[in-house]
Amino acid sequence: MRVNPVGTIEILTGCHSHGQGHETTFCQLASEKFGVPIENVKLVHGDTDSVQFGMGTYGSRSGPVGMSAVMKALEKVEAKVKKIVAHQLEASEDDIVIENGEASVAGTDKKMAWHEVGLAAYTGHNLPEGMEPGLKEGSFFDPVNFSFPSGCFICEVEVDPDTGQTEIVQFVSADDFGVIINPMIVEGQVHGGVTQGIGQAMTEGVVYDESGQLITGSYMDYTMPRADDLPSFKVGMTVSECTHNPIGAKGCGEAGAIAAPPALINAITNAIGTEMDMPASREKVWRACQDRMAQAAE
Repeated sequence: MRVNPVGTIEILTGCHSHGQGHETTFCQLASEKFGVPIENVKLVHGDTDSVQFGMGTYGSRSGPVGMSAVMKALEKVEAKVKKIVAHQLEASEDDIVIENGEASVAGTDKKMAWHEVGLAAYTGHNLPEGMEPGLKEGSFFDPVNFSFPSGCFICEVEVDPDTGQTEIVQFVSADDFGVIINPMIVEGQVHGGVTQGIGQAMTEGVVYDESGQLITGSYMDYTMPRADDLPSFKVGMTVSECTHNPIGAKGCGEAGAIAAPPALINAITNAIGTEMDMPASREKVWRACQDRMAQAAE
């Protein structure tokens, strides 16, 4: 991360956002750490001219791994800021407090605004002996263990045996993602993941004809879930801190996509009284219901 001479902050990361809200959550870390307005923090990603090598994002690692690396870099910047401010204000580093966009000496009225710290770091006229000018720090984070979220998903459906239509009456999720940086973004990821899982369970399927020709080659034929296929999700969260990364977070991106299909298929199976393979399309559900009724009539 880099603090510019005017006090603005840039976070340069090898992670990449494809809808998870990194532009908000990564910037929140710096904003909350130093008390600067979040609009003064910029995330730089996906630009190999500016950012060191990175693996992007996958496996719900952006929080536990990517943001942990950011936090370590923030701590390095914090340590250097305290050295600079302590030197300029003739105080002990242990007495420097950084909050509300300024660095002050505890118990006194001595302080430096955040932009004054940035300017002092780059002009280099009055720095501790041996300190290089500038205020930019980098960090890698290699976790010592995996982080595993946990949760419980409950799905209630109503099936019309005459048409095969399945209506999701209620879908409830309760997850433990560890420390949550932004609850609204996490809830949005759960919504997106559950929607993806519902699509996989009910509508989405790659179909080939007897000659091996793909016949679901476009979205004209490959069915995606629509808003009217979905209920209003009820999302709950609990927190148990992850113990082996500095922010205590666990991944959340895949939670809904992993848990929703079995929850939904189990609900359909319970409703019609027979096993059902994915995708549980209307036709497949209708045929299963007809077979079930025929067996009951025999």
